[in-house]
Parts: sequence; structure tokens; C-alpha cells
Amino acid sequence: MADRSASAVWQGDLLAGGGTVSATTSGLFTDAAVTWPARTASADGRTSPEELIAAAHAACFSMALSHELSGKGTTPTSVSVEATVTFEPPTITKVALVVSAVVPGADQDAFDAAVAAAENGCPVSNVLRGNVAISVSATLAAAAGPS
Repeated sequence: MADRSASAVWQGDLLAGGGTVSATTSGLFTDAAVTWPARTASADGRTSPEELIAAAHAACFSMALSHELSGKGTTPTSVSVEATVTFEPPTITKVALVVSAVVPGADQDAFDAAVAAAENGCPVSNVLRGNVAISVSATLAAAAGPS
């Protein structure tokens, strides 16, 4: 078992106030600014809960897909995931994952099966499933050949 922690502090009302969020377990970031406009308009150098969820989902899904592929004997050279979380106040409505992976030796059917298994096995997908729509668009990219 592993526990991970983050903290947030908010000052003022929702629309005009502001706050910070920190990764307290790793210390990777501290006092990252967060505001209502960062959620609903322009980020302007600030983060939002939706961006943090997107980062968590992208990281988790890339790890889950790597695990699925490696378990079938086709270790990926790289897995890239772009996660977009849609916030329609007051609700997060969907997450779209766009995946690209370079997987030597994998055919399209094996890749598609691994993507489906990763979506079902990704802990962040599982926490969100049933609460928001999750879509996955995945591409098996060709490995770069010798120059």
C-alpha cells in the first residue's frame, strides 16, 4: 500500500479568490497557483483541479498500457498520452485520452487489445468510470528506422 498526499489552501470567495496546491509527498511542486478563471477561462500560468486530474490520468494510463504490452512480450519503446478533462461548471463531464505508442513487434490487434485492457485496468480510469465519459483514441506509431 502507498499513500500519496497533496494539499490546497484557498482564500476569498470562489470567483475572486485564489489559492495554491502542493504535492506534499514528493515536494515536486509547492504553492502552484489555482483560481476560478484558471478553471473556466485562461490558465495564465495557473493550474486547476481538471489539469491535475488530466496529468494523473495521462500518467496512469501510460503506465497501464506499458504494463499490458510488456506482459504480452511487446515492450513499448514509448507511450505518449494526452489527456483532456472537460469542465462544464459545475461538472467535469468527460476525459479524452489520445494515445500514441511505438511498440516493436506488436500488431494492430494486439495493440488494440492492450489499449482496451489498459483502460479497464488503469486505476484513474476506474475511479472516474461511471462519473464521466472516458474516450480513448490510440495509434500504434511506426518505429523510426535508421537514418
